[in-house]
Formats: sequence, structure tokens, C-alpha cells
Amino acid sequence: MSEQTAFNLTIDEQSIAWLSIDVPGEKMNTLQAAFAEEMEAIFGQLTEKKAEIKGLIVHSLKPDNFIAGADVRMLDACTSAQEAQALAEKGQQMFKQLEDLPYPVVAAIHGPCLGGGLELALACDYRVCTDSDKTRLGLPEVQLGLLPGSGGTQRLPRLVGLLPSLDLILTGKQLRAKKAKKLGVADAVVPETVLLDVAKSFVEKNQGKKKKARKASTKEKLISKTGLGRKVIFEQAAKKTNEKTRGNYPAADAILDVIRHGLEKGFDSGLKREAERFGELVMTSESKALRSIFFATTEMKKENGTDADPNPVGRAAVLGGGLMGAGISHVSVAKAKVPVRIKDVSNDGVLNALKYNYKLFEKQRKRRIISKADLQSKMLQLSGGVDFTQFNHTDIVIEAVFEDLNLKQQMVADIEANAKESTIFATNTSSLPIHQIAEKAERPENVVGLHYFSPVEKMPLVEVIPHETTSDETISTVVEFARKQGKTPIVVKDCAGFYVNRILAPYMNEAAQVLLANEPIEQLDTALLNFGFPVGPITLLDEVGVDIGAKIMPILVAELGGRFQGPDVFDKLLNDGRKGRKSGKGFYTYKGKKKEVDKSVYKLLGLNPESKLSEKDLAMRCVLPMLNEAVRCLDEGIIRSPRDGDIGAIFGIGFPPFLGGPFRYMDQIGIKKLVEIMNDHAQKYGDRFAPCDGLLTRAGLDAKFYD
Repeated sequence: MSEQTAFNLTIDEQSIAWLSIDVPGEKMNTLQAAFAEEMEAIFGQLTEKKAEIKGLIVHSLKPDNFIAGADVRMLDACTSAQEAQALAEKGQQMFKQLEDLPYPVVAAIHGPCLGGGLELALACDYRVCTDSDKTRLGLPEVQLGLLPGSGGTQRLPRLVGLLPSLDLILTGKQLRAKKAKKLGVADAVVPETVLLDVAKSFVEKNQGKKKKARKASTKEKLISKTGLGRKVIFEQAAKKTNEKTRGNYPAADAILDVIRHGLEKGFDSGLKREAERFGELVMTSESKALRSIFFATTEMKKENGTDADPNPVGRAAVLGGGLMGAGISHVSVAKAKVPVRIKDVSNDGVLNALKYNYKLFEKQRKRRIISKADLQSKMLQLSGGVDFTQFNHTDIVIEAVFEDLNLKQQMVADIEANAKESTIFATNTSSLPIHQIAEKAERPENVVGLHYFSPVEKMPLVEVIPHETTSDETISTVVEFARKQGKTPIVVKDCAGFYVNRILAPYMNEAAQVLLANEPIEQLDTALLNFGFPVGPITLLDEVGVDIGAKIMPILVAELGGRFQGPDVFDKLLNDGRKGRKSGKGFYTYKGKKKEVDKSVYKLLGLNPESKLSEKDLAMRCVLPMLNEAVRCLDEGIIRSPRDGDIGAIFGIGFPPFLGGPFRYMDQIGIKKLVEIMNDHAQKYGDRFAPCDGLLTRAGLDAKFYD
């Protein structure tokens, strides 16, 4: 075989066959259709020498991954469901040949073993994993709007039982090695240094006998083996899934159908159904949109916002120990793995941030993700005080104090006086223009905006906002640092509201208009949940805080003009002590985890709620102004591309991922059709719906945002 093959077979002196995987020119091993011929030749050799071979060990030559899944690019190349179905059938056939080998086959797994990688491992008799934190097992296809298409839906339930396999395949969650062993997905978890030795011992122990499928627990067997028990499980799973997907993700229904079919009609019939449904899903608009997000985030990992090389960040500091400051210090220690110094005006503030961190680490310890020693060493990376001790060793200072321009300018001056000349000052402001914060700076080239979303440890997006004189090194250093914190950064232009809050404001304003037109709160929130947002707009206002909304709106109106002027509801709510969840009441009242609409809010606002609009009409009324504003942001250069605009909206405010983001969604509707819909709304509800120039021009040219 030539040098450039992905699979290589060798047979050692003890007659054990070793199949190594190393995809040339790629950092990660992925399975590609082109490998089928290589594998055919290898199966030929394995069958030919079956009399002398004791067993086979499948392993990776990459230092930190087994197989990260199938190459998603080959799915994008499919032009029909039949073509995609044929790909699945090819994978199934390959893994069936692996499963049918007459001697023990062991997968030796270190690093990610996902999607097609886990399907390959499931076709082996045994799976031995390293205990490394890098090792993860899972079937994440559902996150791309697909189902596992190479036997995963059939082998996993037969290995670990119906309930655990539904949980894994419907959520796409990834298992650490210990959890995989507990569930029966893995047979052993060992240190990396002995992985191949232990794999070998599995061959030697089981030589001459094929492993029988693991039996699920008796209780599980009783439930899932009987027609009635199975029916109950599938009905419950369908109900629970639909609460989450609200019918917007066809892959979830297809997964339930395929697993059920296989358990009722047998393994081979299950495989046939799996390949058919896989083919159908590849061609759905939902899967195409979800794959576009995957490609976009993969591309963005290679970009730093400028051509300059980033400087390394060895130490960080955070100003402000509130909720944002605490969250930023957490991702800096936990993910970016740098020591952090927290400064607050009071020791209570520092303690608050330390407690917040401890709580998050303790949760991980309880779930056995980290050990007690890990928890202690992470907490030792955090320190704090009321002065600028140690700030002269800091590479980046992230400021998370109140939204007050004078205060923030004072912070810049303090850092310039107490830190190194090269220290970057990154401000986490949600509304103040960065150039104003940098106005009095001696080293404005070191000042940049770094806008996180709350809660910081959960929200994946961060907006990086350079002002006119921020240096390229500062931009690329901050982009790289945000990425190390586990974030997806987008670089946006310095303008009020930046991108995410600027497109969110018209959406929230319209929700308020709809509410004042007497539509009930639950109706409105449910309509947008069903449209695909993670929370409804009224719930969102309660979560963010009515007081924060009241602060941001006037800034946007002052900078961007009258179209940002929302209906006047904030004062009435705040005078009645309604700040939202944090004060126990807003539009909803909160008791522990329970929330219900506070009917007295209608009286306060002088409303008589009555549902008049359909769900679809309610959703479109709120979404159209957001789409209009997104186009303005693109045309004004606030965002650099439709791709950044889509990722920003999905990761920043939960724009429905299955629609691919505002720009892909507009392409899907068609720009001409969208302009008609907007003009229609403008006639009914007012000028704020009139399509912007960018939409009119594109409609005239019959242009799209994506080629």
C-alpha cells in the first residue's frame, strides 16, 4: 500500500493483527467514503489470514483522537436522499464485516470517539478506553439534524438497553470514559500508557471465542422486551422530546422510529430503516442549517480577526466581583487555565466571586468530573483584594463594573498606572461605545471591548469590539484568549448595542407592542418558543432584568435614532418594584423554580388580555424587525459577514439553530418574498416594519446573502 493511506494493517509475532488509523494531512481522524476501497483490501487480507490471526486491535496513530466522526463535507456533496442513503449503507456494510470477523476485535480508544468513530467501536467485541480527560464517547449526529447511520441506532440499544441509548442518541451528549464503562459502552478504562497492552490482553483472554452481546439489566429487559413496556418507553420519550424540540427537529422523530423498528422487526430490518431515514434527513433544510453552523464554527477556529499573531496570556485580572466578573474569572481559570486576580471595591465582592467559583467547581466534583485535589488547585489559581496588588504581572485585565462611563474611564486610568505597558484593557460593556471608554486612555491601542453574555459559564458567544485605534495584536490576542475560555468570538464594529443587543432590541420592542395590544403573556412566549427560541421574549426580559432593559434602550435611541424607541412600560414596572426574576417578580412571579404569569401586571399596564393573533403571526411580528436590523448591521459593517451574523444570533440570543441564523433564514424565505411580507406588516402595524434599503436592493437584484 502507498504511504498516503488512512488505514494500515500489520500482524505482529504473536499473530495479533493491528489496524491503525491515521488520516493523512488532517489533525483529526474522520471517516470518508473514499476509504471504502482501502477497507475492502484490508478485509480481504484479514479473511485470507483468518486461520493464523488470534485477534484484531483497532487503534489511532493520532496523539489525541481516535475518530471524531464521519467527514461532514461528504454529506454536503450529496445531491439526493438516495446518494446519502448509499453512504450510510456503505458504512453499515463495512462495520458488519468488522463484526463478522471470526476472532476477538478490540477498539483501543484515546481521545474523541464520536459518531461514526463510536459506531466503528460498537461493531468491535470490546472497547478499552484511556482515563484521559480528552477521551469522550458519543453519537452527536442529532446536533447536525441527523441520526447515526452506520448501525449506531441498532447496536447501542442492544448493548446498553433501550433507556440509556435513547438518552445518548436523542441528546448527542458525550460520555467521559468512566461513565461509558458504568453504562456498559466501554469494557475497561486504563491509563494511556498501558492502553495497547490491555487491548492485547483482551485478545489473549478471549481467543477462540466470540463475545456474546451484553445483556441489559433484568428490569430493563422486562420493560423493553414486552410490547407494552416498549410502547410506554417510546411514548414517554416522544413526549419528552417534543417538549424540547417543539416539532422543529425531524431527526428526533426519525431516531425514535428507527430504534423502535429495529427492536420490533429485527437487526437487519432496523439497519435498512436506519439508512433510509438517514438519507432523508441529510436533505432536510434543518440538517443543512445545522451543518452550516458546524462548518462556520470550524472555520472560525482558524481565524483571529486580524493577520497579527496573538500574544500569549499567562495571567489575567478581573475588575468587579459581581455575577459577570465571577463568571469571567471562572472560564479564565477553568477553561483558559490561567491564574486570575479579582479586584473589587469591597472584600465582600471578592468573596462573592470566590464563592461563585467554588460552587461551580464543587458541582463538577460531585459529578466526579474533577477530583477534590483538582478543585483545590483550581481555587488556588484565584486570588483577590481591594487594591492593585499583582496587577503589574497581568497580561489582560477584563473589566466588569457598572455601566457608567466615568467609572469605566477611571478604571482605564487605574490599570494604565498599575499594570504593564503591554497590558490589555478589555471592557465587558453591553451598551457603551468602546471609543468613549478609551477616550482619555494613554494607550488606547490596548483598549478593546469584550462583551460576554450572562451566565458567562453557559453562554457560548463573546463579541470582540475594537475601536478605531485598537491594535491588531490586541484584537487577535483577545480573540485567541476568548477561544481558550471556551467561547466562540465574533469581531464586531464599535457602535451602540454592537450586534447582538442591537438586533435584540427591535425584537423586544415589538414583543412589548404586541403585549400592549392585549395579547396574553403566555401566548406570546409560547409562540416564540414554538418558533424555536430557547425562551420567550417576556421571560427573557424578566431574566435579563427590567432595570437593565430600561438602561440600554435610551442609549440605543440616542445613538441610533427613533426606530429604537419602544413603548413606555419600564417606569411603571420599576416603580412597582418589578425588576424581573432577581426581585422575585416582573411579568411573572417566581417561587423557587416555579414561575407563573403575574396577572396583576395587566392591571398595572391597563390591559385586558385577549388572544387575537395566531402563533405564527405573533412570532413573525417579533422576528421581522430583528431580521431588518441584522441586514442594516451587515451593510454598515457592524458584522463582517452573514456567517458572523448568523453565529452571533444563534450563540448570543438563541436564534433557532435549525433555521441557520437570520441570514440563512432570509435566504430560505427568499428576499423578494420577505420584502412583500414586511410591506404587508408596515401597512397593518406601522412604518417600523418597512424593509431597509439593503433588503430592497437585494430583492431588486434577486440576490442572496449566501452564494
